[in-house]
Amino acid sequence: MTKKTKSSKALTPATKSTKPAAKAAKKPAAKPAVKKTEPKPIVTTISAQIDVGFGNALFVRGEGPGLSWEKGVPMNCVASNHWTIAVAESARPVVFKFLLNDETWCAGDDLIVEPGATVAYTPEF
Repeated sequence: MTKKTKSSKALTPATKSTKPAAKAAKKPAAKPAVKKTEPKPIVTTISAQIDVGFGNALFVRGEGPGLSWEKGVPMNCVASNHWTIAVAESARPVVFKFLLNDETWCAGDDLIVEPGATVAYTPEF
């Protein structure tokens, strides 16, 4: 014997409500994200306008971050007569002198540059 099952009624979509839709709760405006940025380091840039000749190099000795009076730091040659060096952060003025091949001192007194300054000199040997 076979049992008959009740047939299910077809599902019908729900009818739309005639009530006005409830207003959506207003969310407070999101605050823009604030990036934490490190302060830019204070860099002192020293330039020298001089042609030291092929095979020679310009150095700096002095008082300041990375500098000493005992051993020179080589400058970067950016053109045949243009040399630069960037001295890292310093709270005090940078005191220095130019040297040719880290042996021959330039003429004149020690040079002084305020922290964060960009200066250019024409040293004489």
